[in-house]
Amino acid sequence: MATKSSIHIKPCNTKSSEAHNRRTAEYMRNIGTSKIYIVPELSADNEQWINPNFGNPDLQTHYGNIKRMVKEKTGRAMQEKERERKGKNGKIIKVVGCSPIREGVLFIKPDTTLADVKKFGEECQRRWGITPLQIFLHKDEGHWLSGQPEANDRESFQVGEKWFKPNYHAHIVFDWMNHDTGKSQKLNDNDMMEMQTLASDILLMKRGQSKAETGKEHLERNDFIIEKQKEEMNRLDATRQYREYQLEMTNQKMQEAESRANSLIETANQKERQSEDLDRAIKEKRSKLNREKGSELLDAAVGWATGKSKVLKGEIEDLRHEISTHEETIEMLQGRIQVMQSDHHRELMKLEAKYQSELNRKEAAHTEETARLKNRISWQNLIIGSLSFLLLKTNDIFRKAVNSVIRLARGYYKPRFDAEQVSDIKSALNLFGDDKQLHQAAGDFLYITATQKGKLDNREQIKARREVDNVVEGHYDQQQKKGVSIRR
Repeated sequence: MATKSSIHIKPCNTKSSEAHNRRTAEYMRNIGTSKIYIVPELSADNEQWINPNFGNPDLQTHYGNIKRMVKEKTGRAMQEKERERKGKNGKIIKVVGCSPIREGVLFIKPDTTLADVKKFGEECQRRWGITPLQIFLHKDEGHWLSGQPEANDRESFQVGEKWFKPNYHAHIVFDWMNHDTGKSQKLNDNDMMEMQTLASDILLMKRGQSKAETGKEHLERNDFIIEKQKEEMNRLDATRQYREYQLEMTNQKMQEAESRANSLIETANQKERQSEDLDRAIKEKRSKLNREKGSELLDAAVGWATGKSKVLKGEIEDLRHEISTHEETIEMLQGRIQVMQSDHHRELMKLEAKYQSELNRKEAAHTEETARLKNRISWQNLIIGSLSFLLLKTNDIFRKAVNSVIRLARGYYKPRFDAEQVSDIKSALNLFGDDKQLHQAAGDFLYITATQKGKLDNREQIKARREVDNVVEGHYDQQQKKGVSIRR
């Protein structure tokens, strides 16, 4: 699928932007060992440019310089935080804070160069007064695929044994301030749409739809990556968590049994030491009494000490038996853990095989659907070619409109249709009816015919497509009513 040009601009987080853009060592450590969206082996392909007029390349330092500049130029401190004020009708109005440094994320192609993006930044400065401070080309981000890429995927490639879907993009950090007045530059929705068109022209990419056109919010990089990975992991996550919980509980029981066994072993060792001390004492007393008191006292003392020694030996034997019981329990738990681990692995293999089978089925269905659509497109192209040939031979109005589109597309310095060309194209659209949908279909037909007859290259096709759409959508009529031209 061809990448569409898109530019998304938001206030720059000066504390974290440079760490991400420059791929600092600390940043690479902090993203975690999973490296869910950056492949370090590809970081060598990244490029960067720092505005030589920037001065100190630290964004936070530049932010402080802007605050001082605003104070000097306006006499007031820069309003950084969102605030509220009461309007003339008494309603509370929220006023957003100033964002003097903003960062744009621009989709690019694999062969886009730093010079291409610099040209885009320079044109933005010329048109709207926003100064590019830093440019970073990132070609090491994306997400991992669960298996083989789709048949029409020409961007994904293998890294080791896995397939990686790259997300080629550039970060452009802008100074959004007018340093002569101390005020921020004001860009409206039309300016932002024009900026997207500018990106498509300079980078030779198909123009994407803006948020104002689609109504969709931009999805941040990390959110996009996480959503992609959730789709792959949720299938196995519930089973994995349950198995891990079972293993954790069994390990805990085994540790408790081992702790009890160690405590009993220590008690048995203490009893053995007491028994050895008592045996020694008996031997010493026997020898002493034999020398001093005779055999009568000796027999009494030995009888008392021997009885106590027997009690200790009995306690020691009981402890040894309890230790043996705990060791058997530990051995049984270890066996259970091995069985559970084997069952867990087998269950995971079954789930992965089921998932892969479902994936293969969907890929086969997708391949079949793709082939069917290709056949349909081929048949439609044949019909379109026949109709184009017939209209070009028999209808002067349609022929003039096609030639107008070809002349505009090939004219390098002519950005838009003139009044006569617009009139020719409208006349051709009216051949198909006066309904808006019919005009859109006729515009597509007119563009395809011009592309085939004029053998337009990629840049010429983009220009022709854009301006024919402008005629169909009535943008030329709107601009004529306002008395201004469409800027390109």
